[in-house]
Amino acid sequence: MLRELHIKNVAVIEEITVDFFSGFHVLTGETGAGKSILIDSIHMGLGGRTSKDLIRTGAESATVDLCFEVNSAAAKGIEELGVDTEDGMLYISRKLDTDGKSKCRINGRMVPLSQLKEAAAYLLTIHGQNDNQSLLDPKTHLQFVDRFGKNTDLLARYRAQYQKVLDCEKRLDSLVTDEKEKAYRVDLLRFQIQEITAANLTDGEEEELLQRQEYLSHFEQIAQSGSGAYEALYGAESAAAYDQVSYALHQLEDVRRLDETLEGYYQTLHSVLADLEDVTHELKSYMEQVEFDPSELEQIGDRLQLIAGLKRKYGGTTADLLAYLEKAEEELSGIENSDALRETLTKELEKEKAVLGDLAKELTLRRTETAKDLQIKIMEELYDLDMQKMRFSVGIEPIQKDGAPHFTADGCDRVEFFISGNPGEPLKPLAKIASGGEMSRIMLAIKSVFADGDVVETLIFDEIDTGVSGRAAQKIAEKLCMLAKHHQILCITHLAQIAGMADVHYLIEKHSDQESTATSVRQLDETERKAELARIIGGVKVTDLTMQAAQEMLNLAAAVKERR
Repeated sequence: MLRELHIKNVAVIEEITVDFFSGFHVLTGETGAGKSILIDSIHMGLGGRTSKDLIRTGAESATVDLCFEVNSAAAKGIEELGVDTEDGMLYISRKLDTDGKSKCRINGRMVPLSQLKEAAAYLLTIHGQNDNQSLLDPKTHLQFVDRFGKNTDLLARYRAQYQKVLDCEKRLDSLVTDEKEKAYRVDLLRFQIQEITAANLTDGEEEELLQRQEYLSHFEQIAQSGSGAYEALYGAESAAAYDQVSYALHQLEDVRRLDETLEGYYQTLHSVLADLEDVTHELKSYMEQVEFDPSELEQIGDRLQLIAGLKRKYGGTTADLLAYLEKAEEELSGIENSDALRETLTKELEKEKAVLGDLAKELTLRRTETAKDLQIKIMEELYDLDMQKMRFSVGIEPIQKDGAPHFTADGCDRVEFFISGNPGEPLKPLAKIASGGEMSRIMLAIKSVFADGDVVETLIFDEIDTGVSGRAAQKIAEKLCMLAKHHQILCITHLAQIAGMADVHYLIEKHSDQESTATSVRQLDETERKAELARIIGGVKVTDLTMQAAQEMLNLAAAVKERR
């Protein structure tokens, strides 16, 4: 659950810190005091889309810090994302700069925005008028049914099989081409295969040719230098290295016994002389084998030019050329044997479709059973919300095309919620007849049905009381109070019935002077709560009568909480 919220330089909020507890929290205040900004700040802190316009005028940045106490189920999901919880606590921070860039941190460690959003999904959800609007979309109805029926695994298996069918259809479609186009493609592939094959390429050949070309291009220099080296070592001149070392060795031969140092020099020179003799013979042998054929250099140039031309047409390296050749041969074989391959793929497609059909039937059966249970559960919740005359139905019908089941990524079922507002009226699509107040209560009913199995512990309702009053408002208040038994509930409201039912009450106020405007949030004690309820009931003027009504609301709320 959310334990602490710290906001700095967000819109009219200069800096506030709010502590939260378990149970049902309400936030009230005059219109324009900053209630929505508080929710926007939480949304920003959890990775929601935001704008630099949210930064308080004159400030360089805006910051939102949140501290959560994480339950075991949420902690498991968050840790799977690579985020460690510290003793069951999670600290989130997001800073937005005037250049529009933001920095996100979890437990002090910088994280990407995507990771923050994924972690936030386990911590808190915000329900407002947008949720009510989404309820009008039948696509969400299917999601509600699958979630209630715990169809995640079955749906994943179906979607995997659906992808198999799509892949098989794609491969089969690729075989069905115009005969003229097919003939052109066959001719082209044959030409390309012949052209590359005729070159008789080998991997690494180009590198060897370039090396040989480099050698032959410098043959004259190699021959001249080799001969010069041989003459220097063993030439006819008296200055030949071999002769000079031999003379030095002869000079030391008679005196080396007289001094150990001279003996060392002698042995070294003896070894040098032996090495000189070996290298001289090897060098002579090398020079005798050196040959230069001008035609070979020309042939290498032609070969390299051929390879370069093929590379420009088919690939960047010799290995790429060979890979292209293999691919072209496979394609040609596929085209030439397309009839047999088409038959094989057709049988494979029929087999995969049969498996898909079985999974779709299983999914439909489970959804049908789930829809009945969900319908009963939501009706029970609607009854508690003073909507006894309303009938609610979950309709499921098959999606067909040309008289046959039409497979989609979600199965072959179209799901839609229907309601009837009054006895005797037929059921009609929810989107066509539900009022704003009814939508709020239906959404609350749905949230109540899913609450027990929800990993998310903190639920925020942003003006869910829109369009309701009187008895309906009281029923919503009681339902929120009951939800707070297992969840931390935060609710922005303008209704005294809902505010009176809270366990914790916050007042949001705006303070202005000639230079600036700032919003504050403070927790009310019982006396202050009573006065705030009286203000909501009576408007501008608080009277003894409105104070009495406020006290009665608090007494009624206490009785409801005893049943929780």
